[in-house]
Amino acid sequence: MKFFEKILIANRGEIAIRVMRACRELDIDTVAIYSEVDKNALHVKYADEAFPVGEAHPSKSYLNMDRIVDIAKMSGAEAIHPGYGFLAENYRFAKLCADEGVIFIGPKSKTIQAMGSKIGSKQMMKKAGVPVLAGTDDGIRDIDTAKKVAAEIGYPVIVKASAGGGGIGMQIVTDETALEEAITGSMRIAQSAFGDPTVFIEKYLVKPRHIEFQVLADEHGHAVHLFDRECSIQRRHQKLIEEAPSA
Repeated sequence: MKFFEKILIANRGEIAIRVMRACRELDIDTVAIYSEVDKNALHVKYADEAFPVGEAHPSKSYLNMDRIVDIAKMSGAEAIHPGYGFLAENYRFAKLCADEGVIFIGPKSKTIQAMGSKIGSKQMMKKAGVPVLAGTDDGIRDIDTAKKVAAEIGYPVIVKASAGGGGIGMQIVTDETALEEAITGSMRIAQSAFGDPTVFIEKYLVKPRHIEFQVLADEHGHAVHLFDRECSIQRRHQKLIEEAPSA
């Protein structure tokens, strides 16, 4: 069954190629977007159509929500696939797509809003009685409060970007002298990668186990989980190996 005739992939590089390959197998046309520095990139050449989206900096291109939706409508794409990173977990983008009559391939905006923020999802889990790591309950607003929280939970701590994923913006801090620099650095990276500078602090676990249960659901009420997978082998907070079932 063919659900769409044409899809815009709001991303670049490897993930855009993956989505385009799947579309090609399904006989769906693809639309690529590219920044000034990506005009000769492989995902641009691989797509059926490609349009410039803006300047080199992501905030002027791959995070330019209005421009991306305009390109989708202009090209005749019925849907937008966000890939991962960039706008994949941005509820404002999912809502904009819905408001403009373009299908967002992913969760509803309300779902993304609930889970796309690490701070919001952590608060939700606390209300549900699920154990969570000690740390700040909200985004860091001043360095003095951050130092107080870090001292209370004990070093090492980790500074995390609330938005997005993939370990982007994480900074491990072993003592108070490095905390302020880590916070400002994480905020800068988070703003650049996700358009949201909000960061928070948690207790850092030196040898953690990272085990996931991935869940898929559709708009018709069907839901499945894909069992458990071990994701503990990582480098720079990026998963290298996923093993299922978990050891």
